[in-house]
Amino acid sequence: MMAVQDTMDVLKGRWKIHIIAALCYDKMRFSDLQKEIEGISAKMLSSELKDLEINQLVKRTVLKTQPISVEYELTEYGYTLKKVIENLADWGVQHRKRIVGKVLEN
Repeated sequence: MMAVQDTMDVLKGRWKIHIIAALCYDKMRFSDLQKEIEGISAKMLSSELKDLEINQLVKRTVLKTQPISVEYELTEYGYTLKKVIENLADWGVQHRKRIVGKVLEN
């Protein structure tokens, strides 16, 4: 149970899994992440990204552009969560089918 608790402590909150899922397939700038994750505020996104950086799941790169922009990507360690995210997504699809199917049958 301690291992599950450790995992939940790192991924807790409404947005971290969304952020990791968004970064599973490509690097993204801050503004692109905010557009991709509907409903997240800039303040919350910044806070969650900092937590993910502290836990070595996300890498932050300041780009030499004018104006300066910041790009985020999963670290090699962060990519170890890709299968977890894919499994969650697969389970979610099956769950939705099961629940919607039951609702439609009634």
